[in-house]
Amino acid sequence: MKSILLAVCLAGALVAPAMAAGDDPFKAPVTDDADYKTGRAAIDSKDWKRAIAAMENASRKYRDEAAVYNWLGYAYRNTGDLDRAFRNYNFALRLDPKHLGAHEYIGEAYLMRKDVANAEKHLKTLESLCGKKCEEYQDLEKAIVAFKAKGS
Repeated sequence: MKSILLAVCLAGALVAPAMAAGDDPFKAPVTDDADYKTGRAAIDSKDWKRAIAAMENASRKYRDEAAVYNWLGYAYRNTGDLDRAFRNYNFALRLDPKHLGAHEYIGEAYLMRKDVANAEKHLKTLESLCGKKCEEYQDLEKAIVAFKAKGS
């Protein structure tokens, strides 16, 4: 009996860290979520208010999903609400420090604040994560070059 109890305890000890990290094997992927799909469609059609509402709903179900917070930041940035955009981008990056989209988009948000130095920090991070050929690096680099050319 003691060996069975020990085996159960050991199995629990192995599963608990994964569950604590937010890995729920029974939870559907965020990309299957109706609110996430609605939010992505609203972003594609530039309906920022609907995108924010849908992604806020998705964020309540997927609290550990960086993609949700990245898209929420993107929608807020496109409404001009940079404080909420930064809050969501930073949360996405805390959840996933290697999230390419969040690095690109927060860099673009820094340009909106005329903060080239921080935009360039995220460009360097992108270079270290995916090189100069990845789309996120190239898009942020183009934005920085255009910003500097305008003399803003």
